[in-house]
Amino acid sequence: QVQLVESGGGLVQAGGSLRLSCAASGSIFSFNAMGWFRQAPGKQREWLATMTSGGSTNYADSVKGRFTISRDSATNTVYLEMNSLKPEDTAVYYCRANKLGAWVGSWGQGTQVTVSS
Repeated sequence: QVQLVESGGGLVQAGGSLRLSCAASGSIFSFNAMGWFRQAPGKQREWLATMTSGGSTNYADSVKGRFTISRDSATNTVYLEMNSLKPEDTAVYYCRANKLGAWVGSWGQGTQVTVSS
């Protein structure tokens, strides 16, 4: 089972940027897609972005145009570039792997992003 470790979170002012990383213990191409999610305090976990093994991307409306998912196949790392951050982006961010249409594995520790106004 692949292990995914998220990093790169922190405290940033509104309008700022952060880049999150998701390091996989194995090849990300063993999965059909990789994705990012977040969970804000008191709210349900929210899907944000997906990148398929073929490179296609899809985004939630809440982050479209501000967030970009990318990958580095050499290091088996998936990134989430976040720009124009808003206080409502404050959440714990997680990455997951998708196989045959299902998100597999367990939720990791995530990485905390806090956006101050």
